[in-house]
Amino acid sequence: MGYEEAVHDMEKRVARIRTGEAPELVWFLAHPPLYTAGASAKEGDLLDAGAFPVHRTERGGQYTYHGPGQRVVYVMLDLQKRGADLHRFVRDLERWLIETLDEFGIAGERRAGRVGVWVDLGGGIEAKIAAIGIRVRRWVTFHGISLNVTPDLEHYRGIVACGVREHGVTSLKALGNDTSMAEVDEVLKEKFTAIFGE
Repeated sequence: MGYEEAVHDMEKRVARIRTGEAPELVWFLAHPPLYTAGASAKEGDLLDAGAFPVHRTERGGQYTYHGPGQRVVYVMLDLQKRGADLHRFVRDLERWLIETLDEFGIAGERRAGRVGVWVDLGGGIEAKIAAIGIRVRRWVTFHGISLNVTPDLEHYRGIVACGVREHGVTSLKALGNDTSMAEVDEVLKEKFTAIFGE
């Protein structure tokens, strides 16, 4: 689905969740190749502006890539009904990704001062496998997470992903795991319910 169309639909849903007209939504989708620039994006981190379309977005974070082979999940929850704790929400998103990766034999880890989920590749080398970029409006969350399953990692060359120059990116496929997107989706759904509830 196109990014602008998805954001338009997400904005409408968030407004309806806020007024109680619609239930919360966890939306699984994929985008064509594109870059998004979050609220903290630095111009110097866009290395190849002509590689793919660049979309400015109000979510937190810096530049990131979305494209085929990556599972994007937009998480629209009413935190007012869930304890109104934004830090806990972000920690729970990280936990959700870490527990999902664990099911596929991949040790995802948090890093102090860096949002997202990381993999230790050995020899002091680590890479990001999942990104988190959220926004909250009147305690309703939107935007969310992206997990690299089988994307073309060369597509990241046009940006400094999330502003982190000293580490790269990876995927389940790059780590030797041939799990299908459908299998990843099932585990994501199962783990989401275990952490966040129905």
